[in-house]
Amino acid sequence: MPFSYRTLVAFSLFAVLTMGSNRLQAAEEAARPNIVYILLDDAGYGDLSCYGQKHFKTPNIDQMAAEGLKFTDHYSGSTVCAPTRCCLMTGLHTGHSVVRGNREVQPEGQAPMPADIVTLPRLLQKAGYQTGMFGKWGLGSPGSTSDPMEHFNKFFGYNCQREAHTYYPNYLWHDREKVQYDGKVYSGYPIQEATLNFIKANRDKPFFCYVPMTIPHAAMHVPEIYAAPFRKKFPQFENKIGRYKGPEVRNPAACFAGMMTLMDEQVGEILALLKELKIDDNTLVMLTSDNGPHMEGGHMPDFFDSNGPLRGHKRDLTEGGIRAPLIARWPGRISAGTTTAHIAAHWDLLPTACELAKASTPDGIDGISYVPTLLGKPAEQTPHKYLYWEFLERGGKQAVRMGNWKGVREGLFKNPNAPLQLYDLSQDIGEANNIAAKHPDKVEQLKDLLKEAHVESETFPLFTVSSRNRSKK
Repeated sequence: MPFSYRTLVAFSLFAVLTMGSNRLQAAEEAARPNIVYILLDDAGYGDLSCYGQKHFKTPNIDQMAAEGLKFTDHYSGSTVCAPTRCCLMTGLHTGHSVVRGNREVQPEGQAPMPADIVTLPRLLQKAGYQTGMFGKWGLGSPGSTSDPMEHFNKFFGYNCQREAHTYYPNYLWHDREKVQYDGKVYSGYPIQEATLNFIKANRDKPFFCYVPMTIPHAAMHVPEIYAAPFRKKFPQFENKIGRYKGPEVRNPAACFAGMMTLMDEQVGEILALLKELKIDDNTLVMLTSDNGPHMEGGHMPDFFDSNGPLRGHKRDLTEGGIRAPLIARWPGRISAGTTTAHIAAHWDLLPTACELAKASTPDGIDGISYVPTLLGKPAEQTPHKYLYWEFLERGGKQAVRMGNWKGVREGLFKNPNAPLQLYDLSQDIGEANNIAAKHPDKVEQLKDLLKEAHVESETFPLFTVSSRNRSKK
């Protein structure tokens, strides 16, 4: 059949439309950023020099803040590891989430999430993202319904947070396979290598790289090259011995500062790689911590002023246990050197990432996207009515923040109607003055929010004594 003029026109029109469609698709892909989310382990609000740390420097993280946005009123999902990670993955606070405590599974792992749970990496995969996790999981044993490979395309690190108590493991997990070590390899090195390799492998496609580092949790382990400079700086602790799991350490203060220095160096390597690959301008990098500073393994959070002006530590629901740093950097999209007092929490990550990735955001979550805050459009930002936490250890606790009002209840196992402590964070960030007696109306208002936010869990019950006893078995 001869090639007619009409056929030629039709073919040309099809080619033009196809080229236009391809260009539009490429533009849409470019508009969807890569997301690198770095989660430190037990780093306090004051453990970064851009948040006030004086005993050591975190220059690469400080540079992140100088080139991006620093949150002053950002909160962790919980005051310990596993429930915080569940909040991050599901967009739910601990009044609704399925994992509300560090419940262990033997011989390895923690209480799993159900097989059909909706998580951030699953949502991003449906939107065309490659997903990888490198570090500590803590949300289900190997081979369980919430093995990390049930959620991510790639995984390298510790499945079990209990195994992550030492930095010199006998093995780590690569996807679903064990990689054997001799107990002499510092785990931070192969985990960092896997992180960088994932970014390199996915430079030409959108990716979500979740980096839950183990620094600076529990054991004060670090290669001597990082501790040595601080041994000279902190000679008063040279005879102090710290031990958690694995080898004991001499001068844990020097080791802690060395750990934070190594961590900062690795953050710098991630940022440098993004620039080298020329994907820096299309990559949002965020850094935060899973809860307040710990007091284990010889660590001295009071010496380091790890919680800054805040009261409390890990396992507390006062500000020192749950307020966490958050720095966000996205060149050309986030204004450099900016600060926000927007009140946000870890459960906001899911809707934020979904909005940026043009992924479907599920209904019924507690998180609110803070994309407008990231992009410097505070007038468009939807605020939280309140933030809520509950915690089963140490007698049962609840906390709520509504604006600048903060309410805390403790000892709920013994007294489910324990009085509410009330603080005005705008005047008393250290929660030193309980002003409940002066504001009975606010006390009642916050008590109503505590009831509204909490749905009793059979697995992690806060008020049901019979269920609490069964759940420990």
